[in-house]
This record gives sequence, structure tokens and C-alpha cells, in this order.
Amino acid sequence: MKPDLFQAPDYYNMDDLLSEEHKLIRQATRDWVKKEVSPIIEQYAQNAEFPKHLLQGLAELGAFGPYIPQEYGGAGLDQISYGLIMQEIERGDSGIRSTASVQSSLVMYPIWKYGSEQQRKKFLPKLSSGELIGCFGLTEPNHGSNPGGMETKFTDAGDHYLLNGAKLWISNAPFADLAVVWAKDENGRIHGLLVERYMEGFSTPETHNKWSLRASATGELIFDNVKVPKENLLPGKNGLGAPLGCLDSARYGIAWGAIGAAMDCYDTALRYAKERIQFGKPIAATQLQQKKLAEMITEITKAQLLTLRLGQLKNEDRASSSQISMAKRNNVQMASDIAREARQILGAMGITGDFSIMRHMMNLESVITYEGTHDIHLLITGADITGEQAFK
Repeated sequence: MKPDLFQAPDYYNMDDLLSEEHKLIRQATRDWVKKEVSPIIEQYAQNAEFPKHLLQGLAELGAFGPYIPQEYGGAGLDQISYGLIMQEIERGDSGIRSTASVQSSLVMYPIWKYGSEQQRKKFLPKLSSGELIGCFGLTEPNHGSNPGGMETKFTDAGDHYLLNGAKLWISNAPFADLAVVWAKDENGRIHGLLVERYMEGFSTPETHNKWSLRASATGELIFDNVKVPKENLLPGKNGLGAPLGCLDSARYGIAWGAIGAAMDCYDTALRYAKERIQFGKPIAATQLQQKKLAEMITEITKAQLLTLRLGQLKNEDRASSSQISMAKRNNVQMASDIAREARQILGAMGITGDFSIMRHMMNLESVITYEGTHDIHLLITGADITGEQAFK
């Protein structure tokens, strides 16, 4: 097993803009990734298996709902702390970060923001501790970029609701204890429902044969006349804006996470270029490899500064959905480009599991699509600056 020699690039001394608490949180997460994730992740990815034993470590690290108030079991941290945790976890693997993102932004966030006090007290502490693992049901077989067209519906059956429909491409689904499911009522209005594993008619078949996020568990959510207690309806917000608010939080975490994947690819390529001798000198001494590496560190630095500013805006509750979309789109594309360039620096070695680059590259093919595709985020920016909606 190769040691994890990762050294994080900080070309513009961004650490000077972080608090001591931020740096301690980041270091704790980085140390955990080096100890628990790096030694085992390549084998789990090769086997297309999720390392479930990491769930407890993620909980103990505070990666589940770090910004949730302490009264509900969270750490009560700020948004930059949340971002730094996601950055370091995705430096290890996008799939592991996906699990933490879903638990935090797509399960705990809506219960915290839209749930009743009874729901918060019942579910949030157990989600924070990892006793319960959640998933988020929005995307459907026929409705991806157009979630408003969802076909999953629920009807009032007196003392409970009857839920019918299906969701697809759901991270954590195969082992989730709790699903935050978005469905239409009899009037076509979208609401959030908390569907628990034990409920009859609820099943979660796993999705296989993935070339991406292989160390992440993905599945479907199937609802066949599922009886959902009325107290499991999220009362605080309805309409499409409710799930989109959750996606804003998740996309923010992804913007940070993608930087982690990019930094790992860059660091791997830089180290390899210094050690690989061709024509009597390290390939790092050649102009073309220096061009690749210089462009990588430039793009990482730009993304770091963009995302730190976004975190400041989030802390002030001033970050707009379109600003978050810009950061998610930019940073994931940046990371994807760096992964490909880094793979070229490593030559044939870059496609092997001896290095992390090809795994990151494949993972980022999912990250660039989920939580809003690359193209949809571009059109969100376009709509924001022109006032014209191009995708309706």
C-alpha cells in the first residue's frame, strides 16, 4: 500500500484568510482521509463496493450536518468549515463526499429548515451520529433537469398518505434508513415526505454496472402504496423551491469538494513529474509539462478564491442560487480538466489504480452531471444576467 503523501497547494496564501478553527477542522479531516480513506479506497472502487465501515468515522468527524445547530446534534459550524470538510473528503474520493453531502445538505438540511420541531428532535441527532443514514428522492426516470415534471404522487387516505412513484440515481439509497422524498399532492403541489425504511411497499434496488462513483452506493426508490404518517410531511415549505433550496446547499458543498479532487490530481502529477526521468532529466524540466502544471495551479487558485468568497456570502446568508451554480459548474469543470491533464503527465501509469487520477476522472463525470448538469448551470447564469429563461 502506497503512503498518502498529499500536500495541499496554496499558491495565493489562502490560509491567511482562514481562522484557526477552519484550519484545525480541515487538518482533522485531512488526517482522517489519509488514515482511513486513502489506504482502502482504490480496492473498494475496483470492487464497486461502498466502504460502509467509514460511516461511523464520518459521523465522529462531524461530517454529517456540521452546520446544524448543536441542540439538534450538529456541530454548529459555519459554511466555510462545511466547505473545507467536503474539500478534504473529496480529495479522498467523490463517492465518500457524496455520502456526506447527501446526509448533510439533502437530508438534514430540509428537516432542519422545513421540518417541525418534533421531526428535528426525532431525526437530526440520529442522522448526525450516523445511527440513521438518509437519502434524497427528487430525480425520476423521466424527469432529471425538469424536476417540476415529477410523476411521484401522494393522496390523502384519512389518517395517512398513500405514496406511489419511483426515483432514480439516488446516492445512499441501498442502505438508507430514511428518505426525504419529493412528491405532488392531489393538486399538483410539491411537498417533502419523510419515508422510513420499515414502511411497507418501500424498496431500494441498487444500481450496478457504473463506471463512475464505483465506491458509492446508488439505487432507486420505489413506492408502491406506501403508507406515510401525516406527521412525516415537512410542514415548513412546499413547492419546487423547497427541494431546490436543498440543492443549493449541496451544490455549494460540491464546489468545495471538486477543488479537493483537483488538488489531489495536481499534487500527484507534480510529484510524478519531478521523479520521472526521460532523456536524462525529470519531465518536470520540460516546457510542455510545466505548462500543464502551471495551468493546473492557476485554475485551482482561482477556484479556491471563488469558493472562499462564496462561503463568506453563505455565512452572511447573501449567496444567491445563481452564484452557487456558477461555482459548482466552474469548479467541477476545472477539476475534470485537471484530472485529464494530470493523467497525461503520468502517461500509461495514469490509468492504473496505483494512482488516484483515473478514479477521480471517472467520478467527476458523475459530479459534473448530478445536482444540476453542467449545461443547466450555464443557463442558470445566463438567465440571471439576461433576465431571460432559456430552458423553459
